[in-house]
Amino acid sequence: MKQKNISKNRIKLDLRYNQLMEQAYNLRQTDHAMSDVSEFRALKTLNKLNRLEFLARGESSQPIS
Repeated sequence: MKQKNISKNRIKLDLRYNQLMEQAYNLRQTDHAMSDVSEFRALKTLNKLNRLEFLARGESSQPIS
């Protein structure tokens, strides 16, 4: 059950990260401030994604007791 939730959250965060990075790229030429905000949010999302992947890796390596 936990593995399903982790996978679902991973997909959701990955999609959100890609959307924010695309938005930052598109805004780069017109609005630098909004581009920076979008990129900052994308980096925060990437950090969450990396933490989730780290936790998922720890989940799968633990022995079943």
